[in-house]
Amino acid sequence: MAISREEALGLFRKYNRTESLYHHALSVEAVMREAARREGEDEEYWGIVGLLHDIDWEMFPEEHCRKAPELLKEIDAPDDMIHAICSHGYGLVSDIKPERRMEKMLYAVDELTGLVTATALMRPEKMKGISVKSVKKKWKEKSFAAGVNRTVIANGAEMLGMDVSDLIQLTIDGMTGIAPEIGLWPEA
Repeated sequence: MAISREEALGLFRKYNRTESLYHHALSVEAVMREAARREGEDEEYWGIVGLLHDIDWEMFPEEHCRKAPELLKEIDAPDDMIHAICSHGYGLVSDIKPERRMEKMLYAVDELTGLVTATALMRPEKMKGISVKSVKKKWKEKSFAAGVNRTVIANGAEMLGMDVSDLIQLTIDGMTGIAPEIGLWPEA
């Protein structure tokens, strides 16, 4: 049975109420959809995995990636979706290794959307015209967005066989499409 975006969003909102986490989920969803589109994969499926990846973060932070299976069963999420969602915390809060391409993408872009968001917030134009160069410049500043795990991003890019710059561009492209919805577009 396919899970609709509406069902996924309802479940996400049931367990996550902060706007910043909602915007993060939308960002990861958009990037996962962009990645699926480029790779000829199922955009809806990849997007829903991105949307639900932090399902247990706000209410159960000490059980992140371990409480998720129970919550995802509320919408009859298939085992492969649960595996994908739990694998995004590999090496940090989970020992479930990303195996499929979609899982590796989720692992890499989860952290990267945070760096792109932080970079955009420092610019008057926000996401409008943001470049790989500007994100990479901020990447090098370890004190900037210090909570973003750059090692995870680099490891994810390596797992995918992608250059970090290409992964950053993919993330920018995915997030730009929803920038107004997540507050990352300049006021008109």
